[in-house]
Formats: sequence, structure tokens, C-alpha cells
Amino acid sequence: MTPALRSNPIRAGRILAGLLGRGILESRTPWLQEQEAEAHGLRMVYSLFDFTDRGWADSDLEEIVAATQRLGFAGLNVTYPFKQAVIPFLDGLSDAAAGIGAVNTIAFADGKRIGHNTDVTGFAAGFQRGFGGTAPGKVLQLGCGGAGSATAHALLGLLDAEQIVLFDPDPARVEALRAPLAARFGAERLAVTTDPVAAARHADGILNASPVGMTKLPGMPIAVDAIAPRHWIADIIYFPLETAFLAEARRKGCRTLDGSGMAVHQAVDAFAIFTGCTPDPERMRASFFAFAAENGAMPE
Repeated sequence: MTPALRSNPIRAGRILAGLLGRGILESRTPWLQEQEAEAHGLRMVYSLFDFTDRGWADSDLEEIVAATQRLGFAGLNVTYPFKQAVIPFLDGLSDAAAGIGAVNTIAFADGKRIGHNTDVTGFAAGFQRGFGGTAPGKVLQLGCGGAGSATAHALLGLLDAEQIVLFDPDPARVEALRAPLAARFGAERLAVTTDPVAAARHADGILNASPVGMTKLPGMPIAVDAIAPRHWIADIIYFPLETAFLAEARRKGCRTLDGSGMAVHQAVDAFAIFTGCTPDPERMRASFFAFAAENGAMPE
């Protein structure tokens, strides 16, 4: 059975957009995108299509993409676990998305579905804002999925990391990421580990690019004992902002970076794709942190 997709009727001057994923009901993206649209004098309706909440199967993904296109959406954001799964249902990819092998933004235009990836520039901008002039050095990256592909490309291509050591419970996923990275950036800048605790002893920083720590998947992506005060620690998760991983790192005195920077800056680029307007990054960052106050909640 085709899943029922309910949306507000399309009206003149209204931009429709949405987010595809699982466990996304706490996402700040609707607020972030709608507030920036309002600042530009636009009316945006941004919907969350949480496959878990709506009882949809992963196999419904193609139909949901097609349905939103038929309804006149300007585009979609895509998050876990669909950043790679959605690619076969698109008509084309931007150079960035093709190089990374993952999509986090889909633009509907001229009857086509074009996949983009704004996670790369989003992570790099967030890292630079949060850590200033810190060089990444040797990085242990936990997670090699779609988000991990973006962060690895950002670390090697934009942030000039010395080396990335990749870990993922799925060896096939590790190799699927390692091989294209090695071809593009040089094999000497990539390594693989099956023992992240041992690898952490030789790393300058540890990045969690896995879903472990999300509200729907709580826990630690690496043993607490692997974290040392000398490490910089970053997490791409932004709901919650204070993951167990970051909390333990702060307790040990590490410099830390939460997922807000990547979330805001990838949204900046996605907004431009959806609307054709030039967004204000600082205004969108302020909107991101105003979310809790506007919704009567304590900041995460």
C-alpha cells in the first residue's frame, strides 16, 4: 500500500520543503528554515517525514520522494538512514554529492530531482567556528555512513587533516568510504582500525559521525576510557546537543564541538538551494538557539 502523505494545500507564495529520516521529531530544521524564510519575506511550510513515527517502511522512500515532488515541494532535506539510499531515485547529483556518495538535500526543478550535499561545507564551517585555528591533526572518525563520508571529505579536503583513521562496525561500509577517499586524497592519509580504543591513543581528535548518541539511539560510540584530556572531541548529532559522548569529554576537560555548527551551516546552504535567496548564517544560528526558548524548553 502506498503510504498516505498529507500536506497543506499549495498556495501562491508558499514554499514547501521537508525532511526525510527516522527519529527526527525533535529536529530544529523546520523552525530554522521557516524563520529564515520569514526574514526574507517568504512563507515556507517545512514538514517532518519521520518514517518511524508514520509507520513507513524503508521501501516507501521512493514513493515519498515522488509524492512530495508531485505536491509541488521545492525540495527535501535527507538524514539518517537515507542519505545514500535515496540516490537511485534521483535524476542527477551535484559534483559534491557525487564525490561524497551521499545526499542531504534534494532540489526539485524543471521536473528533475537533483541531489546535493551541504554537509561537507556545513561541517567545515562549524569546525572552524568552534575550534578557531585548530588543525585537526590525526583524527579517529567513528562512523562511515553518509554523514561520515561528508565529514571525512571536509576533514581531508577543506580542513587539511593529517590523517583520518576510520572505524565502523560494518567492514564493507569502511572500505566503501576508504577507497574513494584514498583515490582522491592519497592512501597515506587514510587508515582503518577495528580497535577504536587503541586508535584513540594516537589520535589528536575523535569525531563521532555515527548515529550512536541520538535521542533514538542513546549510548557511547566509544568506551569512556578512550577519551583523554588532550583530545578535541566533536559530535555531529544535534538532538540532543549534549550527547553522552560530549558530556564525558567535557568532564575530562577536552575541547568539544557539538552538532549545532554542522546543522546550522548545512541548513544555510540548503536554504539557498530551496529558495534561491542568500541566507544570513548568523541569523540562522541565532534562530537555532532561539528554538528552545520559543518552544518553552530548556536549551539542550
